[in-house]
Amino acid sequence: MTVPPGRAETPRTLRRTVLGEWEAHRGLVVLAILIGLGGGLGAIAFRELIVGITHLATGHDDYAGLGRVAHPQLPWLGPWFLLVVPVLGGLVYGPLLAFFAPEARGHGVPEVMLAVARDGGRIRPRVAIVKALASAACIGTGGSVGREGPIVQIGSALGSTLGQLSRRSGDELRLLVGCGAAAGISATFDTPIAGVFFAMEVILRRVDAASFALPVLSSVVAAAVGRAVFGDEPFLALPHVTLSSAADYPLFVGLGVVAAIVGTGFVRTLYGVEDLADRLWRGPAWARPVAGGVLLGAMLLALPELYGVGYPVLTSVVEGHHALGLVLLLLVAKAVATSTTIAIGGSGGVFAPSLFLGAMLGSAFGRVGHLVLGGAMAASSAYGVIGMGAVFAACSRAPMTAVLILFELTGDSGVILPAMLAIVVAVATARALGHDDIYTLKLRRRGIDIDAPRPPAEDDASTATDGAGIRRPTPGYGVP
Repeated sequence: MTVPPGRAETPRTLRRTVLGEWEAHRGLVVLAILIGLGGGLGAIAFRELIVGITHLATGHDDYAGLGRVAHPQLPWLGPWFLLVVPVLGGLVYGPLLAFFAPEARGHGVPEVMLAVARDGGRIRPRVAIVKALASAACIGTGGSVGREGPIVQIGSALGSTLGQLSRRSGDELRLLVGCGAAAGISATFDTPIAGVFFAMEVILRRVDAASFALPVLSSVVAAAVGRAVFGDEPFLALPHVTLSSAADYPLFVGLGVVAAIVGTGFVRTLYGVEDLADRLWRGPAWARPVAGGVLLGAMLLALPELYGVGYPVLTSVVEGHHALGLVLLLLVAKAVATSTTIAIGGSGGVFAPSLFLGAMLGSAFGRVGHLVLGGAMAASSAYGVIGMGAVFAACSRAPMTAVLILFELTGDSGVILPAMLAIVVAVATARALGHDDIYTLKLRRRGIDIDAPRPPAEDDASTATDGAGIRRPTPGYGVP
């Protein structure tokens, strides 16, 4: 309601204005709550689906930390079943991706970013289902990727679908996509604050008050749903970070620099291996994961610690339970295994692998430091924890998310200062080494600058409406 110039607002006009604003935003609040519920339930179902497929494929809920053990139902095969499992997985998710939702291939987050920046936030509803099934099949059969990227795409597709069904468009629809991303990260990691900042820093690419409230609501609801099922215990049992003296801070600066080098190397390895696979493969897209599964299986047979997401191995290394030589080997091998999984046409995230690489790097950095300096520095576990955030930040260029996720995962205020220092150094160094992060580089390689200004009419020109009344992106805007 507009008040004529020169007249003061009366209590009645103020009340009408407030009620009008509430009516305008009530629908968005309801949608944000529904997205939080859906994102939380989706994360639970996705996690259980991965566990179920992993158990079917290996006889165990998580194979990564068990060593080279046989399948309980196939003991006569010994560990050699690892050569077959990724091939069988490729037979499932290869055709699923090729024929139903090609945009669900890979790590998924760049496609969500593109939908927000170029497609007005419109994502095909089928993406959520295909992404969940394909990623669960890929991870459960040994794909060395994470579950966070897929759940971001699943939650974002849910947010987009609900927004389109309720006839939202423009900034409102983009914001609902961000709500889905925040809900996915929040429920998966049990990190509601980091989930919100991931949505703002990476998906919406804006950090302001206008893009804060609704993702917070979705994130809180999703975290509550996740805690109702899994409890309040963190899924990663990370040690507390205790500094021995102020002399540790220069070492964290050094860790930040090295983390930037490792993160940048991971990004270049990821797309370099993908380019190599593109040059070598001449068969149909659906068969590429099947053929590539043989190579992935050989890697798993050599290093079963690379199987799936690998959180048990990450935790064990941070706690100091592996030799330095193996830790350095896992640092290199995880980058290659993740790159291979994506290159052969797999579906899974790069969020968890970057945390894994950071844990390996930080633990190795701390152990080498102790060999040189003795007891004059913090425990190597502290460097392992901080390394996780530093490498992730170098890959994603999302420093606030990196700091907050470490704080929420550990529940330790002592992590904040060293994390802030190492992460800001890692991000600054990574930017000096290259313009793009792990997400934007995928788009730039397709000729898309995600941060370029949008043409005013792009939302209408780049979309079409399907029979259900839901707008879908036209070819050339992220949907092959």
